[in-house]
Amino acid sequence: MEIKGKKAVVFGGASGMGRATAELLAARGAEVAVLDRPASAGAEVAAAFGGSFHPVDVTDFAATEDVLGAAVEALGGLHVSVTTAGGGSVKRTLGKEGPHDLETFRRVLDLNAVATFNISRLAAAHMSRNEPEEPDGERGVIVNTSSIAAFEGQIGQVAYSAAKAAIAGMSLTMARDLGSLGIRVVAIAPSLFETGATEKIPAEVRAALVKDAAFPRRLGRPEEYAKLALAVVDNPMLNGQCLRLDAGQRFGPK
Repeated sequence: MEIKGKKAVVFGGASGMGRATAELLAARGAEVAVLDRPASAGAEVAAAFGGSFHPVDVTDFAATEDVLGAAVEALGGLHVSVTTAGGGSVKRTLGKEGPHDLETFRRVLDLNAVATFNISRLAAAHMSRNEPEEPDGERGVIVNTSSIAAFEGQIGQVAYSAAKAAIAGMSLTMARDLGSLGIRVVAIAPSLFETGATEKIPAEVRAALVKDAAFPRRLGRPEEYAKLALAVVDNPMLNGQCLRLDAGQRFGPK
């Protein structure tokens, strides 16, 4: 899909990989709406590239529907949806204080898997109203964010791994569901990236975290995620996949 002139929303677009993606989409000529938490820097980020900001908590599923609808109305349509919003917890299935609590497990699933599905289903409904583009009849592209923890979750990542595995697993089925409408679905599974959660990690700890990478042995950069997200949008043969973005790293147990 040609990016120039398209309408895009980026959930989690106020920081990290989402911000880099929103900025790169805008630089490539898309009209971009940033959707992120009310207390985020979303307004400043969007203003810097001439976009719009729409505050939302993605775990408020009804509000997400309303806010996305308002963003799409302001944009005048929707062709691209990118979701990077998410987060995790560190708890073992059975720890010193007893079994992993269900409340935390459900919260992590809601923040990642359920919120991503909610955004995807709503984005698809908006995209389905587009006129199909030649030569393939394409109407939209949905890019979601999994993690390599979906495949090699470390000790204490049981909830996060389950949530990110759900995002990876829904990609092919969702792509098949939406194929007749000309809507593609791809998930990206990053390794450790330079985001707000990792910026305070000491250099020696960073080196240990990426020692199992093939090359380069460093944390990923947000703009590298953005480049892949735009490559997904640009290439119509990328569909129904979960693409690892990990420098060849495979997580060990801890």
